[in-house]
Amino acid sequence: MIGDKTPGAIANLRALSDLCTPWCVHVVATLRIADHITAGNTEFKTLAEEAGCDPGSLLRVLRHLVGQGVFAEPAPGRFELNEAAQELLDPSLQLGLDLDGIGGRMAYAWGNLLSAVRTGTSAYDELFGLPFWEDLEAHPDIAASFDALMGPPGHGTPDPEVLLTGGWEAVKTVVDVGGGTGALLTEILRARPAIHGTLVDLPRTVARAGAILQASGVGDRIKVVGQSFFGPLPAGADLYILKSILSDWPDREAKMILSRCAEAARPGGRIVILGGVSPDDRADPQLLMMVLLGGRGRTLTEFRELAHQAGLKVQAAGRLPSGRFTVECRPM
Repeated sequence: MIGDKTPGAIANLRALSDLCTPWCVHVVATLRIADHITAGNTEFKTLAEEAGCDPGSLLRVLRHLVGQGVFAEPAPGRFELNEAAQELLDPSLQLGLDLDGIGGRMAYAWGNLLSAVRTGTSAYDELFGLPFWEDLEAHPDIAASFDALMGPPGHGTPDPEVLLTGGWEAVKTVVDVGGGTGALLTEILRARPAIHGTLVDLPRTVARAGAILQASGVGDRIKVVGQSFFGPLPAGADLYILKSILSDWPDREAKMILSRCAEAARPGGRIVILGGVSPDDRADPQLLMMVLLGGRGRTLTEFRELAHQAGLKVQAAGRLPSGRFTVECRPM
């Protein structure tokens, strides 16, 4: 009915299209202003000296944020942390907002959203000169911040409860495909002393896994394989895990990854998909993956078709106790 108040009708487009405030948040996070204030530096000139920036410009940014409810200015030119600004002390938020690291790559990539929508592919290389993964290979400092964002510093300690069906009794070996520096795999093995694991990721990523595995106390039960998951995977394991992988890729590449899992898991292995698949009534647009990688999230119905083409059958789908939607597959 004309005149009904729908969510779209009452949205404040001016507020939603404001680019000033988000960039100001990124800037103060990159400059670690909240940390400097916590250290006792509250006057804007001192803050600017500690952060290595222009005092007048920093003052204007901070006053804008005060007007938006981030930081407080109890006296002219002096700033304090309020409840919102306290969040800027969170290491995971700092990783995602830091313009000098992977947070900057993600932030700047949004400027190419129009190109991604027009072409249906990632426009990342237009901005940075290389596709996303090649860019990380070329810039170890950015790659290190990406690995940190994907691991416990960015997402906390992973939940080792990843199975919907069957329990762990029959699981003796686990392969974490694209498992980064091993955060999830170490938690699974820590919780289950009889299980052995294999961590598969690119050589530059698994090279950074050593310290994490050594500190975990389960490193002697983990084999590290530095390779692409587009190649043949270690075969014969009971369980293969794909966490936060499939939404990074278009259908052709996602199908190839699933096919490799199907080949390796035959005849009796299981594949667990954590992330990238959503219930049919709650499709996740995964816009960041579209901008960075040309990837996409998939509904369960879309995933079933893709999995079938890759030689897999979905045997269960639902939410884990953590609330994460997950899918279990078996080779056909």
